[in-house]
Amino acid sequence: MAGLVLRDIRKSFGSVPVLHGIDLELASGEMLVIVGASGCGKSTLLRLVAGLEEPTAGAIELDGRDVARLDPAERDIAMVFQNYALYPHMSVFDNMAYALKIRGLSKADIAARVRETGEMLGLGPLLDRKPRQLSGGQRQRVAMGRAIVRHPKLFLFDEPLSNLDATLRVTMRAEIKRLQRRMGVTSLYVTHDQVEAMTLGDRLLVLHKGRAVQLATPMEVFERPADTYVAGFIGAPAMNFLPGVLSHGGTAVTLDLGPVLVFADGRRAVADGTRLTIGIRPENIAADPDGLELQVDLLEPLGSETVVIGRLPNGELLSVKVPKAEAPTERMTIAFPAAHLHVFTAETGLRLDP
Repeated sequence: MAGLVLRDIRKSFGSVPVLHGIDLELASGEMLVIVGASGCGKSTLLRLVAGLEEPTAGAIELDGRDVARLDPAERDIAMVFQNYALYPHMSVFDNMAYALKIRGLSKADIAARVRETGEMLGLGPLLDRKPRQLSGGQRQRVAMGRAIVRHPKLFLFDEPLSNLDATLRVTMRAEIKRLQRRMGVTSLYVTHDQVEAMTLGDRLLVLHKGRAVQLATPMEVFERPADTYVAGFIGAPAMNFLPGVLSHGGTAVTLDLGPVLVFADGRRAVADGTRLTIGIRPENIAADPDGLELQVDLLEPLGSETVVIGRLPNGELLSVKVPKAEAPTERMTIAFPAAHLHVFTAETGLRLDP
């Protein structure tokens, strides 16, 4: 197994910078998920590691060796693409065996590897079929098998499930997780789907406009987002944001709505009068008969739960997730538990830890 290290990776297309100095260390056997909105640079980063693009600056070290200027074939990396990229005129067996034939392995070794991998992926009965005779999920298994059969040092996944329906995506997520754990191969997985990111990754790398804004475990990213971008991107429904100001000698936050929220340890963080953004997730807002009134605009039933979208007295839109039986029709009164508040500076969007 191999570790991966990226040192100050930068990439520009002409005069347009796309990646702004990415540093990353990926432990042997770890699965790191790169997540972010479209255009943030996540697929470009993956292509740089694969050797399909060359970095403008920086080093890419695989197993202690700088591979940044090596051809893809010299890197011992296998990539699973969004569109499967199978040879339509070849059988499943031949698609999986092709890279091994190029390497010059014997027919016996090729057959053994392909059949072992095919059985692992549930493709044993399908090895003689052509890709057009397979379902989307089966084609994705073949694409994975073609990567696995090579026994690479590093797996790269470029949004491999985006062409599948919702039910099949859930099944394939579990399959990828199981296989990666079983094989222990270091893996980079790119997705814009936060559910995939949260369920697959040992750690998440959140990219925003070509910059790494947070690198942490999925639960740390969810519970302690580094800035308002991460807070708003991770979580469904998205986190609510309310304006406020630091007050009372740096020990409290006064929302523009009026309530005062006290920092737990009472120590001063930044100067009084600093404009803040207060975040709270919809599921953490509490019903409170003595709280603020929320006028209901829309209800979004989600089965056992309902998302209530309404307006606060100052006109701010707010989302609240409640049990189905507690969904209001016209109004509800709410409170913001201090333990669930996230505090960010309004100017930079960065987290302010009390």
